[in-house]
Amino acid sequence: MKSLVLAFLLFAASIFPAAAQTYYDIDVDLPTYPEMQPVPESPVYYAPGVDSNYFFYDGLYWDFYNDGWYSSAWYNGPWEVVDPVYVPTYVLWVPIRFYHRQPEYFRGWNAGRPPRWGERWGRDWQNRHNAVFGGRSGPAPARAPLPQYQRQFTRENYPRGAQQYALHGQNYGYQPREDVVRQHYVNRGITAQQRPVPAPAGEMHAKGAPERR
Repeated sequence: MKSLVLAFLLFAASIFPAAAQTYYDIDVDLPTYPEMQPVPESPVYYAPGVDSNYFFYDGLYWDFYNDGWYSSAWYNGPWEVVDPVYVPTYVLWVPIRFYHRQPEYFRGWNAGRPPRWGERWGRDWQNRHNAVFGGRSGPAPARAPLPQYQRQFTRENYPRGAQQYALHGQNYGYQPREDVVRQHYVNRGITAQQRPVPAPAGEMHAKGAPERR
């Protein structure tokens, strides 16, 4: 079991390399902190007023842009690319209607259901993703608290680099559940100060890894 955990962490480290971090410009350039709303029956948030496929889950912002997934601990980046194998299941289960910039291949799919990622990325992706995120049962996790402290930072005073990570660790006490998110935090030197996490507003039922639909 320990060898499997170690192997996973090595894979995760390859997604978020600490020594040579590469940041990307995507379709997110917000003047202020966006208003976030919960996706119904999901631990994920979305931003109704943001013209992007923009979400928040387990302590990270996630954005689907130009057929790729990106993540950041701060609402306006910087953003790092995430291999689709390691995008958390609950992010991929967000229904299509919450995507504000839908790619052409979404056309004809049921807007009330998640995108058909298995059709897009293939059987190999499906099997690898299931190996990382599959086999879960019980209630879905509570929604992570939003990093409301970031509201005080606008485009004019937005922090960068190490200052971002220090502020995040000082002001956001949530401990991520997903191994990929925890690795993201480790590689950026984010050490969250433990604080009580608000109780969930309601109970949600867990879903397995995304399936071909």
